[in-house]
Amino acid sequence: MAAVDTAINQSPSMALPGLGRALVVAGKLGQKAAEDIFRKAQSGRTSFIAELTGSGAVSAFDLAHTMSTAFAAPLLDLEAIDAQRLPKGLLDPKICTTYRIVVLSKRNNRLIVATADPSDQEAAEKIKFSTQMGVDWVIAEYDKLSKLVEVSNTSAAEAMESIIGDDFEFDESTTDATAEDSEASVSEVEDAPVVKFLQKMLLDAFSMRASDLHFEPFEHTYRVRFRVDGELREIASPPVAIKEKLAARIKVISKLDISEKRVPQDGKMKLKIGPDRVIDFRVSTLPTMYGEKIVIRILDPSSAKLGIDALGYEPAEKERLLHAIQRPYGMVLVTGPTGSGKTVSLYTCLNILNKPGVNIATAEDPAEITLPGVNQVSMNDKAGMTFSVALKAFLRQDPDIIMVGEIRDLETADIAIKAAQTGHMVMSTLHTNDAPTTLTRMRNMGIAPFNIASSVILITAQRLARRLCPNCKAPADIPRETLLDAGFTEDDVDGSWTPYRPVGCSMCTNGYKGRVGVYQVMPISEEIQRIVLRDGSALEIAAQAEAEGVKSLRQSGLSKVKLGMTSLEEILGCTNV
Repeated sequence: MAAVDTAINQSPSMALPGLGRALVVAGKLGQKAAEDIFRKAQSGRTSFIAELTGSGAVSAFDLAHTMSTAFAAPLLDLEAIDAQRLPKGLLDPKICTTYRIVVLSKRNNRLIVATADPSDQEAAEKIKFSTQMGVDWVIAEYDKLSKLVEVSNTSAAEAMESIIGDDFEFDESTTDATAEDSEASVSEVEDAPVVKFLQKMLLDAFSMRASDLHFEPFEHTYRVRFRVDGELREIASPPVAIKEKLAARIKVISKLDISEKRVPQDGKMKLKIGPDRVIDFRVSTLPTMYGEKIVIRILDPSSAKLGIDALGYEPAEKERLLHAIQRPYGMVLVTGPTGSGKTVSLYTCLNILNKPGVNIATAEDPAEITLPGVNQVSMNDKAGMTFSVALKAFLRQDPDIIMVGEIRDLETADIAIKAAQTGHMVMSTLHTNDAPTTLTRMRNMGIAPFNIASSVILITAQRLARRLCPNCKAPADIPRETLLDAGFTEDDVDGSWTPYRPVGCSMCTNGYKGRVGVYQVMPISEEIQRIVLRDGSALEIAAQAEAEGVKSLRQSGLSKVKLGMTSLEEILGCTNV
């Protein structure tokens, strides 16, 4: 460790933080790259380590292993830590949140503390001054550490107080209700049990890593469901009389029109967790026979900064995607059903490309994830701000990269293709089943084959499969014939690997914990361009892509089964043959 400290102190750029200098010395990061990331962190007012891992320059996994070796400190996998059993009261939670550290235990007069940055002398001094105890560092992955910090240092009471803070004040200017309606609405939304119930639901959804909350009124019942790891689970069944008050409360804090109950509405609200973490919620209301159904989607901005390694791309797929988005112009399309992670994939790419010398503009309906340095525009059909209008405006704003939330019609597609043909990188999404059918779908929209072949450079189709819980997954006894029917080859079923099945434990949901991406990354080669130009079918395109080494979604999913990430049933359920 002394040798590392000496090398760091002798590093030519003393402006870099200790972590950056350590990575440069270890050969994991170039000097210029480290300085660029440091400048970007300063301009964005974020920490160096957050910007480092978010940019994808060094993954959280590689960073942890490098720091463990460089500083001769033990490496700990935080997946094995139960947040409820961590010691309480040994260190001020504000210090833990600020420096992203977790106290693991106390030994004599020293604290065992998990960190991702053992070079942070300021954190060490703060701990010593606050506790009058020494510090022994244990290295952990930054992304896992950040989640554990939030769980262990943010109490439910503090989070509830943040919900009813400034971001949730009544804004009467957003409603068109009459005075009589307004008085009734205010009395409804100030109902204390309703407020507490909503607060609890939001906090429970966040702690359970849910992606959506569904509030559903029926004739004699009221149901609340969370979508956790892609599956809806019934969480609560409050009295049906609560439906009007709850809907009014949600609409007020989302700045929607309380008096309008006949048409769908869309809005947003925020939840502050800690000094540097804000969770956005997208709210959608829908009038049904027995009241307004409300769906709240949790939009975590940090998901766009996880880095491409965290998304689950295989090395060859990752290389194809990174090569495509680094090209000066062309169109990259991400396809898949709703909720398959298309937006996160696009924003991960934008985060990699987001540099001071690049002008990025996005058109979304609505803008879901806030990314500093990117010009984001939300669509507003009532005001005339449509995708086509936004794209025309972008082309007069000297853009380098344009992201379109979704190509829905021929006009939007035409403008996006012209932009891709005139020196711009265009990224967008489409709702298709796989990569080959995307090209035929564009043809059916009315786009000329020549324009498709000359503009589209890569298509990524994706799904999200539930990830097996590493704590309880067990070997599965699957017959050889079943594996072959699923799509494995004779060489695959040679007995050199073991399939796993879900079991279920206190740390997961029915044997699954989290999700992993399944991808089909198809570059548009010259041969595929020829097939498109002669108006070939999706089957011809798929056959050519397979000949060029592109895996289908099923084949990509089976690779995840071989690696023990997910189960065979899960892949069969989310992919087609």
